[in-house]
Amino acid sequence: MNNRRNFIKKTAALTLGVSTIGAISNPLSSKTIPSQQINGINIVGPKEGFTPEIGTLVSMMNWMRGTMLRPVFGMSQKDLDYLHDANSNSVGAMLMHLVATERFYQRNTFKGKVHFEEGKKEDQMYEAASSLGDAGRATFKGEELDYYLDKLEACRAFSLAELAKYDDKWLEVVDTSFWGSPTNNYCKWFHVVEHESNHNGQIKYLKSRLHSK
Repeated sequence: MNNRRNFIKKTAALTLGVSTIGAISNPLSSKTIPSQQINGINIVGPKEGFTPEIGTLVSMMNWMRGTMLRPVFGMSQKDLDYLHDANSNSVGAMLMHLVATERFYQRNTFKGKVHFEEGKKEDQMYEAASSLGDAGRATFKGEELDYYLDKLEACRAFSLAELAKYDDKWLEVVDTSFWGSPTNNYCKWFHVVEHESNHNGQIKYLKSRLHSK
């Protein structure tokens, strides 16, 4: 029991010492700068030109986009078309898949549409990108990186221009019949961020397997 009490006392003293050192070396309050006064990719929060919650969403969209694009810079057309096996998707097809997903949520949240339109060439491309698999492998090949970057940039520019027209209450609007589960606009657009995070891992994996065969 004496040994246990001595151990507890020593631990408490050590913890107090570490806390004191931390307080001295990392002073807070007066020298802390509010994040809203700083601009930068790593500042998640309100952004100029948007209402507070939409600006926060935009900051997350921007951060994830930069993270997702980092591994594809410098990839050749051959790299973008690489198929790891007969059932895999190429990096190029997955980049177009991200474009198609964002286009879908644009149409769904801005116009209330739930499907791409049949017969339209552009929509057929988005359908192939959404489906991936055989359609994606057949449609997206032979293009340089700039082709995909231009598609991603144009799509995102439209998203930001439209989001700037709405307010935070719009994010709360609930679609009670969205694929069988009530879903608000905030969740739909957060999925755009989460979706890029998901495929970012796949893109990194495919890049690591280039020239492995």
